[in-house]
Order: sequence, then C-alpha cells, then structure tokens
Amino acid sequence: MPKMKSRKAMIAKFKITGTGKIKRQRPGRRHKLTKKSGKRKRHLKKAQLVHSGQTKMYKRLMSV
Repeated sequence: MPKMKSRKAMIAKFKITGTGKIKRQRPGRRHKLTKKSGKRKRHLKKAQLVHSGQTKMYKRLMSV
C-alpha cells in the first residue's frame, strides 16, 4: 500500500505542541477590523488548541 500524503495546508495552519496537542489561530482577524473592538482583536491574536475530538483526524491528515 502506498504512503499516505500529508495535507500541506494542514501543516501550514496547525502546529503540534510538545505534549501532542494541536494549536490553531482564531479566525476573524483578516479584514473588517474597524468595527471590531480593540479587546476583541487582542483576544483574536492568541492561539487556541484544537478540540480533543478532532485531534486524531487532524493528525492523520498531517501524517503525524
């Protein structure tokens, strides 16, 4: 059986932590920023962990 290819977009958008969890960026910080408050934009900067129920699928797509 051939090797499974990794999804290059997944590798670019997600990072794996030392403990095996997956980090992601929050959506909503690309455009239309004038109507969003400073507090909201500040909180969108912080990375967030992927939900544990999706971690197994994401790792398989990333070939990790």
